[in-house]
Amino acid sequence: MIKTVQRSLLGLALLFTGGVTADEVKVAVAANFTAPMQAIAPAFEKATGHTLVASFGATGQFYAQINNGAPFDIFLSADDTTPARLEREGATVSGSRFTYAIGSLVLWSADASYLDGTDAALRAGQFRHLAIANPKTAPYGLAATQVLARLGLSEAVQGKLVEGQNITQTHQFVSTGNAELGFVALSQVYADGKLGSGSAWIVPAALYDPIRQDAVILKPGMNNPAAAALVEYLKGPEAARVIESFGYKL
Repeated sequence: MIKTVQRSLLGLALLFTGGVTADEVKVAVAANFTAPMQAIAPAFEKATGHTLVASFGATGQFYAQINNGAPFDIFLSADDTTPARLEREGATVSGSRFTYAIGSLVLWSADASYLDGTDAALRAGQFRHLAIANPKTAPYGLAATQVLARLGLSEAVQGKLVEGQNITQTHQFVSTGNAELGFVALSQVYADGKLGSGSAWIVPAALYDPIRQDAVILKPGMNNPAAAALVEYLKGPEAARVIESFGYKL
């Protein structure tokens, strides 16, 4: 009889503990990873019971915010150099950094007939505006400048460039027609293994340095079970399927 009561009490304790241990994880997410994270978040919450609060923006801007004490638990960067820098500066949990995706750059136009799958329209230069993200704060913007340099087009397009503060604003310039074409993240225009709309040239990887996107647990997330759970989820097969469906490599 005593053993039965003890087991019942233990079961109740575990039941109530399960409700209490659900935690919240605050994540700074590179703008190019907006769509994948929006797909991953509800699946993560359903699988773990934790709550995910995501903020989206430029990697350089997040670096400044983290240095100024922004209480993020995890940082999903658009490059590998910024998390490494934070690691050197003592702002991260040692050993937590890993590559969660390798990004792809695409030249995209909202006009379905503008690009033919090659760089011909870019070389022809018959456009008023070419959108890129700010190369000082956005790794995809830096990659765009590398492409232009390696194609020998930097000077030819200089007067036509319009810079977005981040890759989201850059995509908006093109999607609204304010720029005929622009360099954006493939994940912004690609889903379920195909181009969503418009026309595109997927830039060969040899024309820009690899966009290795690293994630890291920040000091505020050191003892947060939800942060540890999210890292494990991002490394798992469910997240991998979502990430790859948006055109990223793993």
